[in-house]
Amino acid sequence: MKRIFLSGYVALFFASLAYAQEGTPAPPPMEPQGPQRTGPWKSSPPAQEVVPVPVPIAPPKPNGPVQKSLVRITATSVDPDYKAPWNAGSLQRGVGAGFVINGNRIMTNAHVVANNRYITVERDGDPNKYPAQVQFIANDCDLALVTVPAKDFFKNMVPLKFGSIPALESTVSAYGYPIGGERMSVTTGIVSRVDFQLYTHSSVDQHLAIQISAQINPGNSGGPVMQDGKVVGVAFQGYSGDVAQGVAYMIPTPVMNRFLKDINNGQYDEYPDLAITYAKLQNPAQRKYLGLVDDDRGVLVSSVVAAGPSDGILRSGDVLLSIDGHPIASDSNVELDGERAQFEEVVERKFKGDSVKLDILRDKQPMTVTIKLFKPWPYSIQGHTYDVRPRYVLYGGLLFQPLSLDMLEAYRTSDLRLRHFFEYFILEQIYLVHPDVIVLSNILPDPINSYLTPFKGAIVDEVNGKKIRTLDELSQAFAQAPERLVIRMIGDGPPLVLDRNKVETARERIKTRYNVLKEQNLEERPASRIAAAGEKN
Repeated sequence: MKRIFLSGYVALFFASLAYAQEGTPAPPPMEPQGPQRTGPWKSSPPAQEVVPVPVPIAPPKPNGPVQKSLVRITATSVDPDYKAPWNAGSLQRGVGAGFVINGNRIMTNAHVVANNRYITVERDGDPNKYPAQVQFIANDCDLALVTVPAKDFFKNMVPLKFGSIPALESTVSAYGYPIGGERMSVTTGIVSRVDFQLYTHSSVDQHLAIQISAQINPGNSGGPVMQDGKVVGVAFQGYSGDVAQGVAYMIPTPVMNRFLKDINNGQYDEYPDLAITYAKLQNPAQRKYLGLVDDDRGVLVSSVVAAGPSDGILRSGDVLLSIDGHPIASDSNVELDGERAQFEEVVERKFKGDSVKLDILRDKQPMTVTIKLFKPWPYSIQGHTYDVRPRYVLYGGLLFQPLSLDMLEAYRTSDLRLRHFFEYFILEQIYLVHPDVIVLSNILPDPINSYLTPFKGAIVDEVNGKKIRTLDELSQAFAQAPERLVIRMIGDGPPLVLDRNKVETARERIKTRYNVLKEQNLEERPASRIAAAGEKN
């Protein structure tokens, strides 16, 4: 699930010309018009047929007056500064698209309005910019709903209806405002693939996505992709030209409908997950070893996340045979709505608190289990987060932060230990010991920390002999510290030692020198507090 931003109008003049030439019958012969000069000095030419040149006729709009449904969204956002998290962050401005749906709501991409501070919406034929507000945002599936408080904004706007998943090789049209244009643009292409894909906005979530050949460029994001007058997707990501040509993606209607159903209770609860890893079982010898018959069914559970809903119900070595009555093929696919899809799609269509039934084979014995679903919190550190301020503690000019994807990208670190803790945070159940992997991420130079540079990038293990599991515990250890703090890092090497009195003496000096408005922030990410309390959901 993660990031590539995008949007598209290609004029169909030649297609229109072909349409006119092939679809217009030949005109009947016509008599010459106007006066004809005759006389003895000039003979009158014989009458000739005059055949007019066909004028190109534009084909009818296949999706109706889309201008009455499409809007242009301008969002001013502030991206957090992970190197100096006490600062407000960098100001950004971007343009995207959206479209009106029932209930006077505008659907768009989450990445169009994430981290926003001010949003305006424009509609066709109206010079005004209307202030707008985000109602709901789903960063895990890159969708959002926006509303406009202005009383008459939605007057004469036409809500669009949703269609179904389009067929392969069928034609679709993408609408939006690419490259910041102020007039609607449209590109046309074919549906080339329906598959699970990474949603780059979160960088950790995978959902159903549809690949299309229509050009999607920055500014198309959030615009409708239409077929036969109905929305069949939302344009949201694609590849730059130096990576792949004519490859773009849209969010299909099953994902859109699930988002709208999820918010019916007034909040967005995110996607649940079985929180397992598995292996396909297509090798005949392996199938025989596991006691499977030759029916091309089943996948093997490799691991179960302890913080997930399957913990205590599924085990490593179990073979999943069916899910909610849908047989699971050895390549992990099931039949859904007449199409083959990965079996996770069954879970994708469910919500927090729903249950899923699995037929499994354990130790060559068949059995049935039921799992109540929720989203496991450890996945959050491996994806991008939005609309939150970074958590941190600054002490003696030393900046301590929990490990996360956003932090890693900010510092562009190549430290192998940090990369290992990040990549294997879930697979090796690191979160059980370190709900927060606390990193000495930065040092604000001062005489009291002049010789501590070798510790930069190290992971905190304990302070004064006490194991540190969360950022809150680190903050408490600093607040309750005696005259000397001995901070041990994970791995071999000497401890980092601070003199409390010298730290207190330098405190105001460091704050003034580096414009530090707040020395810590502990409140924005509750995942570690949930884990510390022993809660799974």
